[in-house]
Amino acid sequence: MDRKAFSFLFVGLVTGALLAAFFFVGVIRDRKTTAAAGPAGPSTVLKLAHALDQAHPVHTAMEMMAKRVGELSNGTVTIQVFPNGQLGSEPETIEQLQRGAVAIVKTSAAAMEGFVPDMAVFGLPYLFRDDEHYWNVLNGPLGRELLAAGESAGMHGLCYYDSGSRSFYTVSRPILTPADVKERKIRVLPSKMARDLIATLGGGPTPIPWGELYTALQQSMVDGAENNPPSFLSSRHYEVARHYSLDEHTRIPDVVIFSQRIWDGLTPQARAWINQATAESVEFQRKLWIEKTAEALETVERAGVKIYRPDKQLFVDATAPMLKEFEGTRIGDLAQQIRKVK
Repeated sequence: MDRKAFSFLFVGLVTGALLAAFFFVGVIRDRKTTAAAGPAGPSTVLKLAHALDQAHPVHTAMEMMAKRVGELSNGTVTIQVFPNGQLGSEPETIEQLQRGAVAIVKTSAAAMEGFVPDMAVFGLPYLFRDDEHYWNVLNGPLGRELLAAGESAGMHGLCYYDSGSRSFYTVSRPILTPADVKERKIRVLPSKMARDLIATLGGGPTPIPWGELYTALQQSMVDGAENNPPSFLSSRHYEVARHYSLDEHTRIPDVVIFSQRIWDGLTPQARAWINQATAESVEFQRKLWIEKTAEALETVERAGVKIYRPDKQLFVDATAPMLKEFEGTRIGDLAQQIRKVK
């Protein structure tokens, strides 16, 4: 063999060896990593998206869930938590979850209305008698039925988190009676039920993304908003809205959902780990929520916020027409079933 032929042969062998090496490394890398679309080997990484900030107790519960999944799976299943709406608003992340671009989403049940219409029942005012009634519904057959209702839309329900009761906070005048809502612009959740409630009281419902609300309050784009005490504190809305009226008109749970597409691709063992970690986080979050609600009210009051406790019956009476509107409908039937739970 002459020198030229030998050179061609040598180059060919080296090139073939390099290509084989790159192919081998690529296979190993593919087996060790996963996209949000699901497991692709011995290590599974799942993205969890939500709109709250890191100081919120719900975020703390989700971090605890992620930690427990890692412990139970010995690091083979990892949940990466993306807070502050980094991956989009609640409706946007739900759509991503349906496509399998995100594995897990924590959202308000109100934002689920457009995807699971039955979830709208949680937006009815004064639906629950007390804390015990609330949890008996969520943990009972009806609560489980509603949690599973999103499967046909590509959403596997994992659990409910406590999101407390929603009350009004305003920049100038406090809301002490239903008449105080009239002709005032109130920020609402991305929910028809939330819009209807404010409209029933004579106000102007104004949907604004959660991350943009501080500026909207500061610049008087809206007169007020409504939410639970921990969210009022962690969002720092109390810096611009100095009146907080605890009318507690709705109690809308948070919902943690899993992409059905990704869930179906997990092993039974991985699902068991996630279910166990989720159940533990629910118990942890319920206790934490009670503590943080009390702390939040104390903190904002020390910061100069005036807290009011108006006569709730006035608001019950004023929102009664909204309840009558749903009589004989699916939402009305669900509301009756909820009221029958002991």
